[in-house]
Parts: sequence; structure tokens; C-alpha cells
Amino acid sequence: MAKFDSVSKSLLSTHPQGFLTFLLGHSEVQLLDMLNPEQPTVETQVMDSLMRVQIQGEEALVHCEFQTTDSTAVPMPRRMAGYMGHCIAEYGLPLSSYVIYLRPEAGRHDPGHYIQEHKDFEVVLRYKVIRLIALDGIAYLSSGNVGVLPFAPLMGRPEGMGVDAWLRRCVETTEELAVPRAVKHSVLAHMGMLSSLVCEESTVFSLISEEIMTEFPLLEYFRKRGLEQGLEQGLEQGLRQSIEEALAIRFDGDAAKELSGRLASIEAVEQLQVLHRAAIQVAELAEFTLLLDKITTE
Repeated sequence: MAKFDSVSKSLLSTHPQGFLTFLLGHSEVQLLDMLNPEQPTVETQVMDSLMRVQIQGEEALVHCEFQTTDSTAVPMPRRMAGYMGHCIAEYGLPLSSYVIYLRPEAGRHDPGHYIQEHKDFEVVLRYKVIRLIALDGIAYLSSGNVGVLPFAPLMGRPEGMGVDAWLRRCVETTEELAVPRAVKHSVLAHMGMLSSLVCEESTVFSLISEEIMTEFPLLEYFRKRGLEQGLEQGLEQGLRQSIEEALAIRFDGDAAKELSGRLASIEAVEQLQVLHRAAIQVAELAEFTLLLDKITTE
């Protein structure tokens, strides 16, 4: 009933303090701002995956978030509470929520719940935390489940086996699957992309055939991007070393070392090239330092 909504909003905006006292039962509250509910006050977050399913004849929702690292800006329990609250309000169906941590070091401190222990207003929302590294990789690799095989390189590997050898085993096992070629290639392509989280890209792409990369343009893009980044990083490092060497030879070696930390923070090749020319041409170290100050504060 829209007219009652309008009246309520008008009442709250006209007498906010009294309305808050009514809600909370006391007057020890201060209004700081009236936010417009029609405009988002934070950046919109989009769920990774939300599925409507049927479980033993009952309709339900399955919600899944994939995390490569820990959520720091907004702790994962708070994020999950927001997602879960939206699902409950929007759909009103039984909900199962999961967070899957991809990198081995991630998710160690995720409690798997959001708890508000405020007096008289306790809120408890629980979700399941899955750290791939804690799973038995051999068991999942042996299962032949094509829906989980791409994650196998990120799971726990046999004792004493390195990450490269484990990836090779995962690829070889997948190649032996008695499944259609298209399915097998899809598994390998996704496995290749995910495994780059723990293996060198050169190792990954040495195990994935050119045929598969041709079929999956995204995989080929990752390969090319990896090569480009490697070349660029090598160029950056070479320029930094050349700058430091030029400063050490022309001025003071210790002073040049003191600037190495600031040079390490500069990633743009164009800026490093400017600094390299300056290191060779400037008359005094102070002149170079002023240029470095300008570049790092821009």
C-alpha cells in the first residue's frame, strides 16, 4: 500500500528523533544523516553463483562464492550475511551458502558464520567454508567427476609431490577419461586456467596442447597475457638495475641504494625510462631525486 509507505516516510523525516525513540525505546540516539534508500550507499556486490535446485522434492537455493584470497575490505562473514539476507528476502527458500577458497593460504581464518551478539538482537547466519588445499586431491581426481576435476590441481596433493608434478598427474588422468573429446578439452582448459594460481604459467601451458588453446580463446588469451607480463616485468627490472648502477657510478653508491625501495614501487615502463635517462644526464643527485619525487606523487 504505497500511500501508507509515503506517510511513514514523511513522519520519519519530519520527526526523526521521536521516531527513533519510539523504535529503540530510549532517547539515547543521535541522527547523523537521512540516507536516500533509492540510491546505493555502497558499491553493489554481485554474487558469484546462485542456483535454484530441488533437493529430495524440496525447492531450495544453493549460493557459492569463489575466493582467491581473503576478503579484507569487507570481512567475508559480513559479505556472506549480505548475500544470504538478500536471498532470504528475495526468494524465501531454504538456502545453502558456500565459500570456496582457491589459493592454498586463503580462508584459514574464515569462521563460517556471521554472528551479531547484540543484546536482544542476536543474529546468526552460517555458511560452509571449503578450502581446496584441505581436500584429498587423489580422491577427487580418481572420482572422474568432470565438474570438480578442474579444481584438482589446487587440492591437497600426495606427500612429497611438488605442484608441477601434481599438475602433470592431473592432466594425464584427465586425458585418460572415457568422456567425449569436447568435455575432456573443456576440463583441461579450465584446469589450466585455475592451476596458474599455484604453478608457473610456463609449466601450465607446456602441458596444455595448442589444439585446446585454439578451441578455448580465453585460455589462449591467458597464455599470451602471461608472456606479455613476463616480458614487461623483465624490462622493468632491467631498467631499475640500470638506474641504480648509473646513480652508483656517477654519484654515491649508498645514496643509490637508499632510492632502490622507491624505484621498486614504480611499475610503468615509460616512467622508468624517463628516470633512466635522468640518471645518466642530471648534474646532481638532488636533481634526480626531485624528478623521482614528482613521478611518485603524481
